Amino acid sequence: MDEPISPSRPLPGCARRWAVPVVAATAVLAMGVAGDVPRGGGPEVSAQPAAVEPAPGSDHGGGLGTGDGGAADLQALGRLPATPADAALARSLEPLLAQQPQLRISVCVLGLHSGASAAYGTGTFDTASIVKVDVLAALLLQTQDAGRSLTEREQTLAAAMIQQSDNDATDVLWRVIGRQAGLDAANARLGLTATTGGADNHWGLTQTTGADQLTLLRQVFSPGPDPVLNAASRGYLRELMGSVVPDQQWGISAADTTGAGATELKNGWLPRSSTGLWDVNSIGRVTVGGQSYLIAVVSDGHADYESGIAAVESAARDAVTALSAGPGGQGA
Repeated sequence: MDEPISPSRPLPGCARRWAVPVVAATAVLAMGVAGDVPRGGGPEVSAQPAAVEPAPGSDHGGGLGTGDGGAADLQALGRLPATPADAALARSLEPLLAQQPQLRISVCVLGLHSGASAAYGTGTFDTASIVKVDVLAALLLQTQDAGRSLTEREQTLAAAMIQQSDNDATDVLWRVIGRQAGLDAANARLGLTATTGGADNHWGLTQTTGADQLTLLRQVFSPGPDPVLNAASRGYLRELMGSVVPDQQWGISAADTTGAGATELKNGWLPRSSTGLWDVNSIGRVTVGGQSYLIAVVSDGHADYESGIAAVESAARDAVTALSAGPGGQGA
C-alpha cells in the first residue's frame, strides 16, 4: 500500500518539489561516448559477454553540479532558507567530502509518515543502472495507455533488468519504449523535469538529479491523489525493487543499521574512462524503526567501486539521521 502522506497537507522543504507524478531511472553498461563504453551500467570494457550486470567494480554515476549544499543549490531546489534538517545533513557529510575531495554528491530524503525532508547538493549525474527503474516505469505507462498488460516476455525482461541489473534485457526494453524519446515523453508526464534520456543506445548516460530521483520514488511509493502510474504498475515496480539479487542489496539499505526493516532499491555503478573515476548511485525506500524513508543518492568522482559504495551508504545513513534527530532535524 502507499505510505500515508495526506494529499492536502503541504510537504516541507524539498518535498514540495517532489509532490508530482514520477518515474524512475536505473544503471547501465554503455556503448561508447568520449571513450566510455556505457550501453548500460556495467564496466567499461570493449566486450562484455555476460548478460547480467557485472559484479563489483563496474557501475558509475557522474554529475555536473556544484554539490556544495550552499545557497545556490538550495535555491535551485526552491528551498531557501535551508531547513534544520538540511543543515544537519550538510554537517554530517562534511567528513566524507573532506576524505574524497573529488566527490560530487546529491542526497535527498523524505520521511513518508511525517513528510519531513532534507536535501544536499544539486547538479546532473549519469544514472548508470538506476535508469532501469525509469525504463520500466515508462514501459508500464505505455501499457496502461494501450489498455494492456505486460507480455510474458516483457515480464521476463523486466524482472531480469531490475532484479539482476541485466543490461541485455535493458537494451531490448529501451528499444520497446522508444529509446530516449520514449523515456523523455514518459518523464514529462511523470514529473521528472531535469532528466534527459541517453542518446541512441546509451541509456546508462541518461542525465538526472537527486531531486528528480526522489520525484520518481514518490510516484512509485506515495504518489498522492492523482497518480500517473496505476496501483498495479506501482505494485509491480515495488515488488521487483524489493527482490534484487543479494550482492546488489547495498546502498540505501545501509540506513537500516539493524537490517530488520524492509527495503526496495535499485543501484547503479559505472567507471568512466575519461576520468578514471566511478559513478555510484542508489535509490529506493528503506524502513528504519517502523518509519519509511525515500532516499536518493547520486554521486561521482569515486576512486573505485568499493569506496563509492561506502560513500553512498554513509550518505544514506546521514540522511535518515538528519530526519530522525528530533526538532533540530525536523523529526521523522
